[in-house]
Amino acid sequence: MPESISPLVLFRNQTFRMLWVAALASNFGGLVQAVGAAWMMTSLSSSERMVALVQGSVTLPIMVFSLLAGVFADNFDRRRVMLIAQGFMFAVSIVLTVLAYQGLLTPWSLLAFTFLIGCGTALHNPSWQATMGDIVTREELPSAVSLNSMGFNLMRSVGPAAGGAIVAIAGAAAAFAVNALSYIAIIIALLRWRSPVRDTRLPREPMGSAFSAGLRYVAMSPNLIRVILRGFLFGLSAVALLALLPIVVRETLQGSAFLYGVMLGCFGAGAVGGALLNATLRARFMNEQIARGAFLGFAACTGIVAFSTQAVLSGAVLLLGGACWVLALSMFNVTIQLSTPRWVVGRALALYQTGTFGGMAAGSWLWGVVAQHGELGWALLGAAGVLVLGALIGLRLPLPEFGTVNLDPLNRFREPALRFDLKYRSGPVMVMVDYVIGQSDVPEFLSAMSRRRRIRIRDGAQQWVLLRDLENPEHWSESYHVPTWGEYVRHNERRTHADAEISDRLNALHRGPDAPQVHRMIERQTVPLRDDMQIKPEP
Repeated sequence: MPESISPLVLFRNQTFRMLWVAALASNFGGLVQAVGAAWMMTSLSSSERMVALVQGSVTLPIMVFSLLAGVFADNFDRRRVMLIAQGFMFAVSIVLTVLAYQGLLTPWSLLAFTFLIGCGTALHNPSWQATMGDIVTREELPSAVSLNSMGFNLMRSVGPAAGGAIVAIAGAAAAFAVNALSYIAIIIALLRWRSPVRDTRLPREPMGSAFSAGLRYVAMSPNLIRVILRGFLFGLSAVALLALLPIVVRETLQGSAFLYGVMLGCFGAGAVGGALLNATLRARFMNEQIARGAFLGFAACTGIVAFSTQAVLSGAVLLLGGACWVLALSMFNVTIQLSTPRWVVGRALALYQTGTFGGMAAGSWLWGVVAQHGELGWALLGAAGVLVLGALIGLRLPLPEFGTVNLDPLNRFREPALRFDLKYRSGPVMVMVDYVIGQSDVPEFLSAMSRRRRIRIRDGAQQWVLLRDLENPEHWSESYHVPTWGEYVRHNERRTHADAEISDRLNALHRGPDAPQVHRMIERQTVPLRDDMQIKPEP
């Protein structure tokens, strides 16, 4: 497990400090806008489902478009991707502000604009989160994620209250205007920052291949699957409290937009405390223990808010809910980043976001429907029950520890000198690796090859097989295909220091006089002429 570093130490990093401060302004505007949109919906529609869908309209595009955004994060300049996303949200927010001032918004048009803002967020987030690994060291990454969470939730502690005050005094359109102005700071910060140039001679990975590579890597990584599953369950159930909180304030607490902002402020203040405690808790408890405690703590918070009629009590338990929220989500985020090499981290984060925010989008709709057809309190209790289930699942599928696995590129591969004028697009390419294995070493060899197969397929190999010579049983051949020569080079450059253990183990088992021989062959298929198509000599 990486050594815990105080988040405050990272403020010595000028780039991180500049972007963090700019993100504060952007987060403040986003939270003010969220309060304005949620409260405006209560005036445009009396439907609990429509109010809950305000939260879902922001999270749904993150679920739908995150993988595409992850491909952009891994294959394009992340700074440019973020600038495009921020510029898009700035433009959408201006139009939303104008329409709100003109009184032209309807419930569905309001959802459409919040959906578009969610699209910009979906494009921005994978590049933003993956950029942290470009700015800070691996050891500093958990603290960087915690500090980002703290910054967001610091704004959550003041932004919603300010948003409530703005809505109460000047209306929702003023809240939308504040959000539009808030994008300027982060756009300026991104323009000033110069992101590191990627050193690669390979052409950019095709979109289709990049999609499949991200899906394949996550599918072949059991630890990532566990994190995404737990993130989905947490998002599905925990979002009920945030999605239905406007209705709780209006109907159960008999409050105004200002009280709604104060309640969200309590939630944000608790989240700041959770972020500050994160490093201490990670030093004392296992990852799964922290995650399980976050599930149960949020369940308790949701259950109490369900029937509390006292604003003081609801605000107090929302402090606990905020702390559990940031502890769970930052734990999931850091686990994904520290379990994934840099070449695919954007796509892994995107798939995690797809799971978590997909759960939030589904939960916003689900619990809104339950509240509309039943009772508000029972909807929140149902969400609390799912949170308890998420904690119990951790008994069978615990989160992995961060560990000390080195996922930096191995950099052992050297592109061989070829006697063909081969282009990176040439292919398909078949690769065979020959081994000589003693009979007594066969069980260990097969065990190592099982792991080698997973690594090969995870990194892009196709049609992987292991062959044994019938006439010379000590001779084994590993065979696989890649679509092009460029994909073969990319496949080998994806190998990490952690993968070297298997290669070293196989080389040690090899009994040949030299290293295992590698055959690289390009396929050339010929089709024989049919008898009736053969050219016959003239009579």
